[in-house]
Amino acid sequence: MLSKFCISPLLLCRYCFLLSISLLLSGCDQVTNQPVSKQLLSENVLFSSYQESPKYLDSTSSYSNNETPWTYAVYEPPLKYHYLKRPYELVPRTLTEMPTVKFLGKDGRQVSAETPADQIVESVFELKIEAGIKYQPHPAFAKNEAGQHRYLSLNESQLEGVRRPYDFEYTDTRELVAEDYAYAIKRLATPRIKSPSFGFLSEKIVGLAAYGQKIKAYNDKLKEGKSAKEIGPLGHLPWLDFRQHHLPGVEVVNSQTLKIRVVGKYPQFKYWLAMTFFAPIPWEVDAFYAQAGMAKRNLNQDTWPVGTGPYMLTEYIPDARMELTRNPNYRGVPYPCEGEVGDAEKGLLKDCGQRTPFIDKVVSVIEKEATSVSTKFIQGYYDIPQLERGEPGIGYQVSIQDGTGQAKELMARKIQLPSTIQVGFWHFGFNWLDPVVGLGKTPEDKIRNKKLRQALAIAFDFEEYVSIFEDNRAKVNHSAIVPGLFGNSLSKPNPIIYDITPDGRYKRKSIEVAKKLMEEAGYPEGRDAKTGKPLVLNYDTQGVGPGYKARLDWVAKQFAKLNIQVEIRNTDYNRFQDKMRKGAAQFFFWGWLADYPDPENFLFLLYGPNSKAKFDGENSGNFMHAEYDKLFDRMKDLEDTPERAAIIGRMIDIMQDELPLLYGWSEEFGGAYHQWVGNGKPSNIVRDNLPYMKVDAALRATKIKEWNQAVWWPLGILPLLLVLLAWPAWKAWRKRQLQQAVGNASFVKKVSSC
Repeated sequence: MLSKFCISPLLLCRYCFLLSISLLLSGCDQVTNQPVSKQLLSENVLFSSYQESPKYLDSTSSYSNNETPWTYAVYEPPLKYHYLKRPYELVPRTLTEMPTVKFLGKDGRQVSAETPADQIVESVFELKIEAGIKYQPHPAFAKNEAGQHRYLSLNESQLEGVRRPYDFEYTDTRELVAEDYAYAIKRLATPRIKSPSFGFLSEKIVGLAAYGQKIKAYNDKLKEGKSAKEIGPLGHLPWLDFRQHHLPGVEVVNSQTLKIRVVGKYPQFKYWLAMTFFAPIPWEVDAFYAQAGMAKRNLNQDTWPVGTGPYMLTEYIPDARMELTRNPNYRGVPYPCEGEVGDAEKGLLKDCGQRTPFIDKVVSVIEKEATSVSTKFIQGYYDIPQLERGEPGIGYQVSIQDGTGQAKELMARKIQLPSTIQVGFWHFGFNWLDPVVGLGKTPEDKIRNKKLRQALAIAFDFEEYVSIFEDNRAKVNHSAIVPGLFGNSLSKPNPIIYDITPDGRYKRKSIEVAKKLMEEAGYPEGRDAKTGKPLVLNYDTQGVGPGYKARLDWVAKQFAKLNIQVEIRNTDYNRFQDKMRKGAAQFFFWGWLADYPDPENFLFLLYGPNSKAKFDGENSGNFMHAEYDKLFDRMKDLEDTPERAAIIGRMIDIMQDELPLLYGWSEEFGGAYHQWVGNGKPSNIVRDNLPYMKVDAALRATKIKEWNQAVWWPLGILPLLLVLLAWPAWKAWRKRQLQQAVGNASFVKKVSSC
């Protein structure tokens, strides 16, 4: 007899058939791997991913690259970079014109811009703010009929059920005024949150250092008598109203005019005015988030920033999803009508004069795995792969070049892969304090060491490196003035390293020339001519991963060309930095990425008073050269004039003659955009790119449907497969039935015979 839990195979086949039909019908309207709704894909929305939730969105604290897509979309510093022009050019963002600068001498009277920098005590930057700029809607601005703020004196019970600012019934706006920028500068001195720029700017803005001490003392007084829990991250202290404390370096002249006093002559201050540290902060917003109970609910400017920019953050689910929505109060800045050579041919000028932003919403979904990002991007679900990273396009370019990975799909789907050169560089350096490769103590030592550096400069074939490790997607540098900077056109190939061919091309000198320089330096065939001992140099670097060994091997190969023995010291970054601070490295590898695109930000890497070993500066090789330092002092105080260009040209001559660095290469920075995305232009300097981009949602919907047709035919043969699988079970069941039948018949016969 069969078990009561046993099901007839015939009945099982029926169930399987019905199940297959059910699956077929239920799946007809589903699209696999789709991270957002089908409806949303047809709207004017840009889709992308991000790898890690931004830690800081508060303009006072934010500095990391993975935060900038959101901060520069929400906040508006006074200045910005022109979206298309190269070399990079600063233009007004909320100002009516570029800031005017007046210079004050030792007696407090105004002096001319040509006055020597050491005679200028202060620079006064005057900012004229455009009238009529409005903040995004926010409850901090809401007032009742009596003109009183509705939500600036809340108790915790009134915050029940509040998850985001937009959960409040009322929101409002107000006009941007000069006081908002003044408040933001004062807030840099806050002791309550991270403020990475305060240390540097306290030395530049008149009175800011003393102001910081005053605020700290006031905050310490507010903490007296309170427990650690009361003053902790989820505790509550009274609001720090920075309006109540005077800062002499910041003057609000009227509602639309602000003056900032800067110590000495510091033309580079204008670049700081393009950073979010100088974005306006309304006192109402600061007071709103400072109320008791806000911190417990994660209601602050790190999660819900407030600005006058083209977008506002309307959804923030940590480690899941973020949404930027068009700010309804945004004034609509026109799209630029000028760019660099080639922009018109690329279609980057066709929206000239049109009001931005073009996109209504930006939706970003967190993705931890690069494979998942790439797959969904190829499928069309992401318009750009990652919002906080502008370089994935380089990897796709390499795939197409090598015919690997998803090369066919990239080409077939007309993925746009524009690229540019990063404003930064990787370089090798000599420690100027070292007796063998550095300056040297005697005139003979100086000549000897320079020839050794020149020989190594010839041997280090960066054209080969770029070909092997960068797939020719990097530019070899000839000085510290990298592409994208004023003066880069003066950075020609070094005649010590290169010959000019009859057809006008530059060719690296032969290794025989380098070997002759080695002989002149006293190292024939890599041995000290006096002692006969082999020349051994120490190479300090930091790097991990399987791919890094190949690069170390390449470095060793360059030394081997000259029969120089190299001791490679590959350590972790912390230990490497410690060596550099002590001036203990002999020959090293490092990189530099621009904070702002001014030659000063690179030329200071060789400025003597900026020595890392002596003054903990960024001159990592401790290079010292009296003429270079004098030229730097003059150059840094000039605008981009012919005079400045001439000085930079002479500084390049010194760099190429002394060779304190082997200037290495600058990597390409490449974006990846689907064919329906317009105005994409990658850059590691321009961060407010979202307002300029556009999408053709109809084309996207069509292509996604075309590229992601579900394959349902396997479900059509599923019943047959199930029947075939069930057949052996049916045969076994049938056999058992027959056996039971035979057994029962024998039993009946035996009983009847009895």
